[in-house]
Amino acid sequence: MNNSFELIHGGERLSVEAGTSFAELANKEQGKYPSPILLATLNGVLHELGSTVEEAGELRFLTLRDKAGFQSYERSAVLLLLAAQYSLYGKTGREIWIDYKESGALRCRILGQNRVSREELARLEAAMRELVAAALPIEKRSVPTREAVRLFAARGMKDKAELFRFRIHSSVNLYRLGAYEDYFYGYMLPNSSYLNTFSLEAYEDGFVLKLPDRRKPETLMSFQPTQKIFEAMESSRLNLERQGIETVGALNARAAAGKMKELILCAEAQMEKRIGDLAEKLCSRDEVRIVLIAGPSSSGKTTFARRLATQLLALGKTPHAIEVDNYFKNRSDTPRDEKGNYDFESLAALNVDGFNRDLNRLLNGERIELPRFDFISGERNYRGDYLSCGPSDILLIEGIHCLNEALSFSIPAERKHKIYVSCLTQLNLDAHNRIPTGDARILRRIVRDARLRGNDAAESLSRWASVSAGEERYIFPNQENADDVFNSALPYETAALKPYAEALLFGVPESHPSYLEAKRLLKFLSYFLTFPSEEIPATSLLREFIGGSTYGA
Repeated sequence: MNNSFELIHGGERLSVEAGTSFAELANKEQGKYPSPILLATLNGVLHELGSTVEEAGELRFLTLRDKAGFQSYERSAVLLLLAAQYSLYGKTGREIWIDYKESGALRCRILGQNRVSREELARLEAAMRELVAAALPIEKRSVPTREAVRLFAARGMKDKAELFRFRIHSSVNLYRLGAYEDYFYGYMLPNSSYLNTFSLEAYEDGFVLKLPDRRKPETLMSFQPTQKIFEAMESSRLNLERQGIETVGALNARAAAGKMKELILCAEAQMEKRIGDLAEKLCSRDEVRIVLIAGPSSSGKTTFARRLATQLLALGKTPHAIEVDNYFKNRSDTPRDEKGNYDFESLAALNVDGFNRDLNRLLNGERIELPRFDFISGERNYRGDYLSCGPSDILLIEGIHCLNEALSFSIPAERKHKIYVSCLTQLNLDAHNRIPTGDARILRRIVRDARLRGNDAAESLSRWASVSAGEERYIFPNQENADDVFNSALPYETAALKPYAEALLFGVPESHPSYLEAKRLLKFLSYFLTFPSEEIPATSLLREFIGGSTYGA
């Protein structure tokens, strides 16, 4: 009987006895990695370091620099926080709620408290560091799902009990650190000693758990909160709280009770009101003639702009759409990046001077001929597309640089209004497991690109890193320049996207680099009950992605 396996790691062959833990291998191979090893993959399958080797194949280790590694650190840091809270106060009802991530930190609240003192945070952080110094194991056990529901109900964790009431999987993995046990969505670290980079800081009516910088794992991310984004997130969170749908379990309960139509209509009415309020705000300022709209990929900017145009029409304005992409420089003048490729995302790729000249002429009542950029020939040309603006006309301009003052540098501030559109999901799996805002956008993109561009999920996932890098470079640094932030997230959208995205994600082969991410998203989708998409209005922003929109595509 063969009691050893041959593994390939970094081109080297390793003979490993059956039952050897990945942690043992990580200790031997750590010197080849610039930061601590946190997880392992064997033949593309993700493993915690406490797991053992049970087959031959290709071995790879993940660190904080890898997305899956960072996510495991974040989840484990939350467990550390909750375990420290429990060690200080026990079952006192001082429940911590993890809301969302902002500027590299997790926004947290203590339910029932309007303020968290610095002294309280100092005690909590000290308790966390004691647990780190103790190097306590993070222990995992698997329990039947029905038992997990009873266990969480008995502990007063109704959000978790409700979440698992709708799970079809037979078992649930629970994690324990010290005397505290909880459920976490995803893989965890081996023990508390790995969690040595964090801090707590008071923020608004709660606090933030600051996390490491993926690019410099030994340092904390610089916490620079943006007030407008915070206000938009808080408004969305409070709205979900009022409706009693803060968690996926609560959403599933609505679906099971046959009340999704009511929820959808309510969410759509609220979004329409917010768009209408924005239109009234614009019309109340007679001097505003230009509306600049920007936001990250798959935020629904196109449908938002068209719905805003409809509201402006209803208020007596005549909106005109101008596409920034038509102001691309000719291909021969396009700048190149450090790799020698055309850099189409750079502001320098646009004819900014020509753009400003045309806008100023329109504001002065002149008639201009709009350019049209031919993406095949790489040339900007003119085809007799003329435009002039009267007193009631307003220009709607959408593009990744629209919040950057350098794009519209010659337009006086009082003549323009900047809107940042993003999908800022506030729905949680439960009190301690947040849903990253990027997950909603990547699911939107996968579904839309398969329908309109013929891209499979593997291709959409593989491009996401590049898309995200462009957003971090050109969009996020300018988001605070916005006059208004519009949150395009809909509380029901993941359940609606599920049947469209699942089949596409199952199509990602195990050999593809994006397989781990596809598998993670599939697990995430498994928490949601679905419902017929026929209930979604044709005017919904979500129709931009699943099809059937009043506004085309």
